[in-house]
Amino acid sequence: MDLQTLFDRIGIDEKEYDDLHIIRLFSSFAVISNARVIKITDPVMTHCPLARQMYRHIPISDAPDRDEIKALIKQGIEEKIEAFGFFTPKRTLEQKKIAIPYGASEILMYALKKHAIDAAVVACDGTGSVITSSPDVVQGIGARMNGLFYTTPIPGTIQRLEALGARVPFSDSSIHQAGAVERAIRLGYNKIAVTVNGHMNEPLMQFREIEKRHGVRITVFLVCSTGVSRQRAKEIRDFTDVVWSCASDEMREVVGPASILQITRKIPVFVLTKNGLDTVSAYASDMDLIRNLDPEKQHFIAGDRKGRKITMGRFQTYLSEARLPVRSDDEPR
Repeated sequence: MDLQTLFDRIGIDEKEYDDLHIIRLFSSFAVISNARVIKITDPVMTHCPLARQMYRHIPISDAPDRDEIKALIKQGIEEKIEAFGFFTPKRTLEQKKIAIPYGASEILMYALKKHAIDAAVVACDGTGSVITSSPDVVQGIGARMNGLFYTTPIPGTIQRLEALGARVPFSDSSIHQAGAVERAIRLGYNKIAVTVNGHMNEPLMQFREIEKRHGVRITVFLVCSTGVSRQRAKEIRDFTDVVWSCASDEMREVVGPASILQITRKIPVFVLTKNGLDTVSAYASDMDLIRNLDPEKQHFIAGDRKGRKITMGRFQTYLSEARLPVRSDDEPR
């Protein structure tokens, strides 16, 4: 999906707004302007175990009331705005605590702490693409962050991030991850992890081309994959390193069988490459155990399965061999 298709699908004209941000929560696109939720599209999901954990007021039902769900999504976003300053100059930008057990920002935080990478390229509301080498900043940006699709500049947020040593490469707050990776390379970083929104149409092969052209290591974290096509799933399988499956059957059916490692069952994180293992290993109590997994076999980490004990973040889990993907009866639907 390109931006114009997104605007058309939501039914807004971005030129009418000086302050505009688009995220996705529980499969609905939410539009925020001047710290107010002004539009929410109809959800296509009926259940998400992570949303249920994070937003306990969202009911469990196979046929939820659509208007009720939209009202609860609005409530959840407003709570974030109030508590963490999302979409405002007061946004929380540093954090040390784990918010999501196997979230992208959590793994990036540990990877920076343990020097598995030396920079992360992520996206933040009010700034677009961001380059940072700070574990606290990458977690401050990513903790509780939903998929970000579009944002406009918030000068206060940009200034505060730059004061923390981060770089905001695009003055218009574009989310252009490949361009930001190129900028990070020019700044001297050579072990870079980048988050890419799977639902948008940023070509994934370009990261492998950049990697080869500059002789650097790029770990591609593919996030926000709900609703991707099977063709996009094949592209993700072929050109990324670590994938969050979200509510996508395509991720489980196309990416899962090609993976070396699956982390957790309900919303799996799939690790496809040795490069991905090296980066994800920083989240483990035994880095060498993850780094040295046999890529010719498939492996599974979960807290409810027998195997070799290993701590991931602060969670006790078990590592075993398994045929991937390992499915759950409590997947998003």
